[in-house]
Amino acid sequence: MKSTQETTNFAAAMNITSQSCIRPAIFDDVPNIVAAQSTRHGGVSHAPWNTLNLGKSTDDNPSHVQENRRIFCRQLGYDPEQMAWSKQVHEDRIRIVDSPGGSEGYDALVTNVPRILLAVSIADCTPVLICDPVKRVIAAVHAGWKGTVAGLAAKTLRKMHEQYGTSFADCRVFIGACIDECSFEVGNEVAVQFDDPFKRYDPDIGKYMVDLKKANAHQCLALGVPATRIEISPFSTCIHHEHFFSHRYGKGVTGRGLCVIALNG
Repeated sequence: MKSTQETTNFAAAMNITSQSCIRPAIFDDVPNIVAAQSTRHGGVSHAPWNTLNLGKSTDDNPSHVQENRRIFCRQLGYDPEQMAWSKQVHEDRIRIVDSPGGSEGYDALVTNVPRILLAVSIADCTPVLICDPVKRVIAAVHAGWKGTVAGLAAKTLRKMHEQYGTSFADCRVFIGACIDECSFEVGNEVAVQFDDPFKRYDPDIGKYMVDLKKANAHQCLALGVPATRIEISPFSTCIHHEHFFSHRYGKGVTGRGLCVIALNG
């Protein structure tokens, strides 16, 4: 684990010490796309949800969460009512979205409808945002370790191809801040489900360490998304817990961030 000073210096260098969201650079050359991953800065919630907790499933004051969502969405030019989301269940179901609003049982959302803000909730799991700038299709994926093992990122890309004719080579992908390999220790029952390139055994602690970012990036590469069109966040929700919510670091008592994407037109 990095020291507090190392974490602070890294965050300062990356200019997120007070920002409420990070904008992926991979979509910069795509017209009329908005995408962001929230940090924990700039909201109204009190500890342990301080300050920009966007998670409705926490024990935070609901009015604070509502105001935080307004703050976050406003920066992107949206209202919370324009958001599409699902109660996530760590499985591999994909929802085709044609209107804003909530649902249940989906861990990936796909749409070609403008002005809908696709959102997945994050507190260590891997967020994956996908954009096909040719067919004008976008997706937001919540890939915990179970979703990663199930190949949810790859299945979402295939759904985009089946539903809208997406070519994988055209896609741009952002793999956001999540728990990093150096913090994600797992038992044998989890490790056995990952291929060797995505895990390593640490003899000092007697457990495996799993790299969720690498595993999700590999799914996209294997389908033909060019490596130059995949951006992987340098941040770890656990190491950089001062700037992101981490379920593991907070021992289950923490807020939630959002990773979002929308077609502006």
